[in-house]
Amino acid sequence: MHVKLKLALLLAVLLAVAGLFLLVPDANTTMGHQSQPSSMTKNLLRDQQQVLSGSNRSIAYRIKANVAGLLALNYCSCEDHVTLHQNLQIYLLHEAFPASELEEIKRRRAQEYQSFQKRSQNAGNLLLIAEANSPLQYPTQGVEVRPKKTILIPGLRLEEQPRKGHSVTLSATMGTFDVTAIVQGVTLKGEGTMHMTLSSDFLSHLNQQLQFVTYTNTLFHPNTADTVQYETESHKAVFTVKVRHGVLPKLYDPGPKGEYNMSHLVTIATKTFIRYDRLQILINSIRQFYPTVTIVIADDSEHPKPVTGPYIEHYTMPFGKGWFAGRNLAVSQVTTKYVLWVDDDFIFTNDTKIEKLVDVLEKTTLDLVGGAVLEFGNRKNTFKHTFSWERGDEDGDCLHVRQGSYHVVPGFPKCVVTDSVINFFLARTDKVQQVGFDPQLARIAHLEFFADGLGTLHVGSCDDVIVTHGKFLGDKSESDKIYAKYRQPTASSLNKQKRVFCFKNRLKCLTRP
Repeated sequence: MHVKLKLALLLAVLLAVAGLFLLVPDANTTMGHQSQPSSMTKNLLRDQQQVLSGSNRSIAYRIKANVAGLLALNYCSCEDHVTLHQNLQIYLLHEAFPASELEEIKRRRAQEYQSFQKRSQNAGNLLLIAEANSPLQYPTQGVEVRPKKTILIPGLRLEEQPRKGHSVTLSATMGTFDVTAIVQGVTLKGEGTMHMTLSSDFLSHLNQQLQFVTYTNTLFHPNTADTVQYETESHKAVFTVKVRHGVLPKLYDPGPKGEYNMSHLVTIATKTFIRYDRLQILINSIRQFYPTVTIVIADDSEHPKPVTGPYIEHYTMPFGKGWFAGRNLAVSQVTTKYVLWVDDDFIFTNDTKIEKLVDVLEKTTLDLVGGAVLEFGNRKNTFKHTFSWERGDEDGDCLHVRQGSYHVVPGFPKCVVTDSVINFFLARTDKVQQVGFDPQLARIAHLEFFADGLGTLHVGSCDDVIVTHGKFLGDKSESDKIYAKYRQPTASSLNKQKRVFCFKNRLKCLTRP
């Protein structure tokens, strides 16, 4: 896209900047009981938009292109990234579908995306601003109630000049209002309903009464928000009440106190296929350093062989079920706080200090931390990448993958924060299970897991915990040669990868090194 066209789009964004304050879905979500902003709410925010975008247009202004260029546009282009950055490839994901099917695929995807938005967007996502010239005091965010329960609404107050007759009204769509006490000299209308009016000739009495106002959720939903309208005759405001269950913690017993008890904290998981000789080398190397840590093995070989020994769990699967299906199976059987993922051709050495990775997760907010894999020529591979998602148009969004990281993890100078790591990582078991591995992806898959975890997983990478890649040690075995026939990606598997990105993740394109 040319620079002039970009600046024109940026100007349009600046003139309509109020659109960044609120996403108002128009679809009715009665089926999901999702609270949607009412027409009054939309009108109020439309008024704000007119003020922001329409006033004082005669006053000259100058756009700072270097700052304006940082704003997100409602348009993304992978072509722009390829033009601006060298050594990038562009993947046009729609090409994975036959032209005769593309329109129908896009229709179904749009329908699914609309359903996704209904489930994921609620009034709690709105950015609401209490304007300084309003006499109404109210909580802009942070009010929460359990489903079908009652709370006091904090912070309600009216600040205006004393006069005869002060009045405020509260309205909701998923709950009712009441008071825990009645203040003398205050008149109440609509107690126990979705619309309640409080009025008094004495402002101090009215403000005292506002301290006793309650909200009771009446329409059950496990996680949504109600939009509350709070107004006088000449002023109106909106705030949200989050309605959701409390989240029960999922805790793991770390075992006796003292040094990290690896057997209580960590389970090692792997997926194997044919290469039982490589797998046994891995197991032997693990046992040199961690003799009592449980090893979970998912196996989709055509003719499974028994894999036995202390603290080993071997699960067989249908032949060729696939890489991510095997990961799901292995991780589903983990009962410890952390799961260490390794490939079946890795080898533990003196540098494979899992305690270091445990220490990072115990002392930071990271969910997953990768190590380094020593490969041919003593090269340490960490596969660190950062992701950037850009909103697109009806054809889909854009995902940009770049090598690198964000910053050093405080307290751990050998570790950085990033978005993806190599196939050697320690993770909080519940977070990995939450994201999951898409079993559609059988032969080639890795970044897809981290793409699905974008916004959920907090990822780090440490280059001082190292495992050796066994395939670079010695000659290839017979099982390696058979495995290679299945390992190489086919046109079909590459197309499947594009289809998953295109439909499931609603992407139109992907750029990566």
